[in-house]
Amino acid sequence: MDERFRSIVDSLKDTQDISKEDLAYLLECDGSDNEYLFEAARGVAETHFHKEIYLRGLIEFSNYCRNNCYYCGIRGGNLKAERYRLSEEEILSCCEIGEKIGFKTFVLQSGEDPYYTDELITDLIKKIKTAHPDCAVTLSIGEKSHESYQKFFDAGADRYLLRHETANEEHYSKLHPKSMSGAERKKCLFDLKKIGYQVGCGIMVGTPCQTVENIYEDIVFMKELQPHMIGIGPFIAHKDTPFKDEPDGSVDRTLRLLAILRLIFPKVLLPATTALGTADAMGREKGILAGANVMMPNLSPSNVRKKYLLYDGKICTGEEAAECNACLRGRVERIGFHVADSRGDHPDFIKQ
Repeated sequence: MDERFRSIVDSLKDTQDISKEDLAYLLECDGSDNEYLFEAARGVAETHFHKEIYLRGLIEFSNYCRNNCYYCGIRGGNLKAERYRLSEEEILSCCEIGEKIGFKTFVLQSGEDPYYTDELITDLIKKIKTAHPDCAVTLSIGEKSHESYQKFFDAGADRYLLRHETANEEHYSKLHPKSMSGAERKKCLFDLKKIGYQVGCGIMVGTPCQTVENIYEDIVFMKELQPHMIGIGPFIAHKDTPFKDEPDGSVDRTLRLLAILRLIFPKVLLPATTALGTADAMGREKGILAGANVMMPNLSPSNVRKKYLLYDGKICTGEEAAECNACLRGRVERIGFHVADSRGDHPDFIKQ
């Protein structure tokens, strides 16, 4: 056992803090002592969540997007993307199927699609909450005004996911066109927090030009924001983007960072992402064993799943919702965990 590795992990567990130098050491050493880190993170997760894993039913309702992020397969400039929008009836049907098979959270995700006005979104939220009053509604629909976020919250939305992508403005400019701003993204996250949402931020691990210093800045930003959820997964290139020839992010580094985040934020909701499962056939299980406690199976109609491709090779694009759900529950149980029946709110969260 590398004594420095052990010492950093022990200190991290005790203090929920890490220096830039120690972060670099954990992320860049040879990985032979990974299990000591993962075991520490798993122990912290089990202290707060026992062996419960929360499922979120993901409904990808539109792949239209006004933005042109260089890494994303549904970027507005990708003329090869086959676009679609789900009708309100289709979305409500996904929720109905989802609750029947045990989901207590619906995640409504789309590109930044101007077609869906505030009125359409608020009406949809109200209808979902009326039909499924015991379920949480999470939105993941991008940057909006404070006023729009307030309307969605007042209509009954519970959570909002908005990956900040990178806290470093220079790095942000290498991943996005000039029309987009990392400062604006951060402002949106603080607006959401102030309004009263359970808020999720996050990054991709291994994006082009990303450094350990960038990841350290991300952690500093997260400590300021104190999110309820943090979504991270490996960068995976998409063939129809400017980053098509860039190398994919490391699964090993992603798992280490998952564990580090669990130790810094003991009660945070931490997904084992679909990207992790795409990059490694056992990636989601490995994520749970490194401290993750959330999974997000797909409730979208199977005929549109292949069209919502943020990156190449995405898994579970051909399965029906019930099939996907049963598969994930089995995977969770095989590694000694079980799926919770609750909404899976952050332990300290009280809705205002």
